[in-house]
Amino acid sequence: MKKLIAMCALVTPMIAASAFAQTAATPATPATPAKPAATAPAMPATSATPATPAKPAANAQQDKMKACNTQASGKKGDERKAFMKECLSKAGAPMTQQEKMASCSKSGKGKKGDEYKSYMKDCLSKAA
Repeated sequence: MKKLIAMCALVTPMIAASAFAQTAATPATPATPAKPAATAPAMPATSATPATPAKPAANAQQDKMKACNTQASGKKGDERKAFMKECLSKAGAPMTQQEKMASCSKSGKGKKGDEYKSYMKDCLSKAA
């Protein structure tokens, strides 16, 4: 095993060196002239991509950030940080499966067996 590790340690720099080796740049070949339009299928001019890309639609998280940011005006430092954390974590953000399981499990303490299973099934289906 030690020999294998030693061999890998010795061979790796040689392999890596070839990956980083600089080779002489090959001269660029001149571009070949375009073939006549008769051989290529014609594309209508209206299907070209727009010159300016469409602005991506704002998502709910960005809207929430904007709303919380405007409400947090005047707050500074830790007060602002705490407010933003509270504001962004308010309802509207769906619970993850892990959060649902934790919440239902906490509220289902004391139940055993089939009673616990049926309670968890009902609780998880309500939380969805």
